[in-house]
Amino acid sequence: MSTTSLAAGLPAPDQSARLRDALLAADFTADGLLELLGAPAYSALARSETVPALRATRGASPLETLVRLFLLQHPVAPERVREALPLDVAFADGWVAESADGVRATVDIRPYGGPEGQDWYIVSDLGCAVGGAGGASGRDEGVVLGVGGASTTLAGITVRTPVSSALDLGTGSGIQALHATQHATRVTATDLNPRALAFTRLTLALSGAPEADLREGSLFAPVGSETFDLIVSNPPFVISPGARLTYRDGGMGGDDLCRSLVQQAGDRLNQGGFAQFLANWQHVEGEEWQERVRSWVPRGCDAWIVQREVQDVTQYSELWLRDSGDHRTAPDAYAARYAEWLDEFEARGTKAVGFGWITLRKTDSNRPSVVVEEWPHPVEQPLGEAVRAHFARQDYLRTHDDAALLADHFVLVDEVVQEQVGMPGAEDPEHVVLRQSRGMRRATKVDTVGAGFAGVCDGTLSAGRILDAIAQLVGEDPVLLRDRTPEAIRLLVQEGFLEPAAPRG
Repeated sequence: MSTTSLAAGLPAPDQSARLRDALLAADFTADGLLELLGAPAYSALARSETVPALRATRGASPLETLVRLFLLQHPVAPERVREALPLDVAFADGWVAESADGVRATVDIRPYGGPEGQDWYIVSDLGCAVGGAGGASGRDEGVVLGVGGASTTLAGITVRTPVSSALDLGTGSGIQALHATQHATRVTATDLNPRALAFTRLTLALSGAPEADLREGSLFAPVGSETFDLIVSNPPFVISPGARLTYRDGGMGGDDLCRSLVQQAGDRLNQGGFAQFLANWQHVEGEEWQERVRSWVPRGCDAWIVQREVQDVTQYSELWLRDSGDHRTAPDAYAARYAEWLDEFEARGTKAVGFGWITLRKTDSNRPSVVVEEWPHPVEQPLGEAVRAHFARQDYLRTHDDAALLADHFVLVDEVVQEQVGMPGAEDPEHVVLRQSRGMRRATKVDTVGAGFAGVCDGTLSAGRILDAIAQLVGEDPVLLRDRTPEAIRLLVQEGFLEPAAPRG
């Protein structure tokens, strides 16, 4: 696709290296912003509150100038801009423009710290970097948002093993493609919105990252039958009564876009490849939501589906009506729009909407592992390694029956702690809890045998020999204990409390 067709009305990336050097020289970076603004003002920006940042940038340093220009959209005197940027380049390539009250930015540029300390920049439409993907608020249909909670969540859960090919489907301002360039030999980025592709190109160029193959089109249409080692997508997953905003409304009824995306991903994955999505799904009267999303999983794929949040239809409607700025319209217009959303949900029998993560892995196993769970509790990002480890554990459990489990050796995962819960002063605890302090931060109740078993798992003895020793200590028949314990061991492995010990040479 030509530069002209992509970048009409947007800056040209041709001399982005010079602009990047100037931004770095001024310390216009994530760390530089935090040091300049302080934590309260920096956090306020993420909430779209700009007053604290304005108060912190009343000086004349290049960094203060750049914050006001690109993050706060305030006009700045040309002589101040010239001290911070090669102004001739910024004018010529369209990053800034003259106005009656000074120099104004034409796009948002938000500093963004990469996972290994890289100084990156996410370029988006004006007013869409401060606060991240906080909504269109009445802007045009093709508005391109910056970094928000959803995009950083997806970046954090993505498996980051080196791959030959990666696809960022619905790239937006390009944050997922930017991450992928660090561990994929070839990155393809697609979007229905040509402005989004233009912004992705700017994001990559200004971040000093390799170029991506940019393609316009819906879902998998731009890539045909090509296959990839990694597919990521923060799609337009909002379940709405109409396609008003390209970045959020998929234009299909209900949750059909998310379903189609997941169902079609299996044929585009190479063996062992991952596809990772954010999604919304309907909670429909008379139907289990778990079975609904489970039915989306394509053949030949393992899946891990995690529901992180559920909103009833009124909460959900209000959230996205605020996102599009409808709450600022006349009361009658707002009420009519609100009713339109509720009519849509009522017609579909939808009582609530779930939000979460869907990860597929291509295995072609005749015994696929499909785990669907609700986990609204805090987690520790990044989770990419935890996701990879989850599927590795499914492989292990799929190939080890109960006898094989008892013959194997296990170790308790680092940073798992044991808690005893009971009344103060009681001789024995009511129950014992194993708790992870990293990753998914799971907690699980175990009985006395389970706690004792986990506590001595250091890879030295086989599971069967540990159980025999426990049976002798508690006076239980070792054969019966061996018969009833593998299920508990399997659960501890599946949830990441225990892992098979490394083979001993």
